[in-house]
Amino acid sequence: MTSTHTAIETPLRAEHEKLGATFREYFGCTLPANYGDAQREYKFARESLALIDTNYRAVLSFTGKDRIRYLNAMLTGNIRDLAPGHGDISLLLNPQGRILAEVETLALDDRLLAISHATIRARLIETFDKFIIMDDVALKDCTDKFGTLALEGPRTPVALRELCGLDFDSLPEFGHVEKSVAGIPCRIIRHSRGEIPAAEFLAPRENLTALWNLLLNAARARGGGAVGYEAVNILRLEENVAWYGVDFDENQIPHQAALEASHISYTKGCYTGQEIVERVRSRGQIQRRRVMLRFAGDAIPRAGETLFAPAENPAENSTNRDNERGTENKSEIGFVTRAARSPKFGAVIGMGYVRREQMDPGSKVQWSGGNAEVFELPAARKKNESCA
Repeated sequence: MTSTHTAIETPLRAEHEKLGATFREYFGCTLPANYGDAQREYKFARESLALIDTNYRAVLSFTGKDRIRYLNAMLTGNIRDLAPGHGDISLLLNPQGRILAEVETLALDDRLLAISHATIRARLIETFDKFIIMDDVALKDCTDKFGTLALEGPRTPVALRELCGLDFDSLPEFGHVEKSVAGIPCRIIRHSRGEIPAAEFLAPRENLTALWNLLLNAARARGGGAVGYEAVNILRLEENVAWYGVDFDENQIPHQAALEASHISYTKGCYTGQEIVERVRSRGQIQRRRVMLRFAGDAIPRAGETLFAPAENPAENSTNRDNERGTENKSEIGFVTRAARSPKFGAVIGMGYVRREQMDPGSKVQWSGGNAEVFELPAARKKNESCA
């Protein structure tokens, strides 16, 4: 029997169509790829203000007096010490240490919100529900009740102050607050990645279209506008932000995905998969790891493109024809997860997995279209153990 895949539809499709959007599937959801000019949209985020449809989220609510202890034992992050108004990014692992999900947790006075990916919504609920046994915990799926939008760019703080009186700089990373935007109740979450200020809006689904148009007007008034995922992809590569389902999934453990510094607390106590994480941490050896790659030339490798060890004879590196001709005799060392041309670096950059011999910055690799080297960018997020 042949299985069919149906992408989740953004609730804002009609609004995107009005703007002339081209659609593509991202994170299992149909979202705007561009609105006609991805390079212009990229500049919105870099220079002014970008509005992004982020409706690929699943939103789960945990209530009950054991909610904090329970979720702390399920996730790699320090949920135990989250004060209301604070948040954390972490992973849900299986007992073998494989990554089942990336989860953002927000602490409220009476509940915890766990935000992940809608495409794995059923598996998330099944996994969480399976381990609620004697705990006073109630799990509720709120995905269909909420929608999410993001503002990103250097003018984000000014826009937030004028839209709802929020002092963006007062929020810690993943900090959040309830605000009203023209009468629409929103939970606004600080999501700065790298050097670009960003905030995400969690709002009732029935208000999402009105909120989209309010934020679109705010972005346009500051020289920006709507931005599709071709531009977002470039931005995230430049910020070293790995995407769940693209750059890592259940085939990796955290150290292989290079998430051990950003998504794991080493002071919180036990959690599912901890034994594997600690074993890898203490031994310090993994066979493959996600790295940043800079590609020579203008060709952009596709997702899944095979990476090879560099040829021993330097003459073999001279032309693409030589690379293609000799591919079958070269040693396979990994693969590309995604790549794009980066205006910031003036080169094609990407992410991929390589063997330990090629993990260090400056290491040379090859692919069917030419040469590449491993280069280093700061981790997108560092785990902050001070959550209060």
